[in-house]
Amino acid sequence: MDVPLYLRSIGIGFAIAAPIGPVGLMCIRKALADGRSAAWIAGLGAALADTVFGAVVGLGLGAVAHFLQGHAVTLKVLGGLFMIAIGLRTWAAAAVAMEPAEGKGPGHWRDFASTFAITITNPGTILGVTGVFVAMGAAAQPVDMAQSWQLVLGVFCGSALWWAMLTELTILVRARFTPARMRLFNHASGAMLILMGLGALASLLLPN
Repeated sequence: MDVPLYLRSIGIGFAIAAPIGPVGLMCIRKALADGRSAAWIAGLGAALADTVFGAVVGLGLGAVAHFLQGHAVTLKVLGGLFMIAIGLRTWAAAAVAMEPAEGKGPGHWRDFASTFAITITNPGTILGVTGVFVAMGAAAQPVDMAQSWQLVLGVFCGSALWWAMLTELTILVRARFTPARMRLFNHASGAMLILMGLGALASLLLPN
């Protein structure tokens, strides 16, 4: 194993995931409302999408990149509408019990699918991924198949590491969230998700 490349790939995955956006808000809310496992699974959905983008850029998958660029408008519309829908649902959510919601496997996997969909339909994500790889230069370029798999695995582990850290930090303050505070957080995060979705849609009206 090329340890330096793998460690750099972990750093790339972490850097891709770290900016707090709609998925970050969703994971924080899942940790507060449903507990550690729900937030971890939701974070893994975003990590998988980050890994897809990392593979596209890092491995030079031109056909996939061309497809994403050619459907940027459609992806932005879908992503914007999806964020608005999630935001409305979050706004409407009542304060919930603060005990971990175990035994909700299907619900957890819906969270996984939601975070994956929001991340994969965001054209801005691939721009961020591209910027990170450009900054790393040749140090982040695999030279054979073995290094390519190390790159993909490292990006996933780095992204998953960020979501794990965000989840655990949220769990640390979870006990301080009363039902009233949870309701306020639902309203605030829901409003931010709606605004982000509207912003994505509004960007389509701006000249290129």
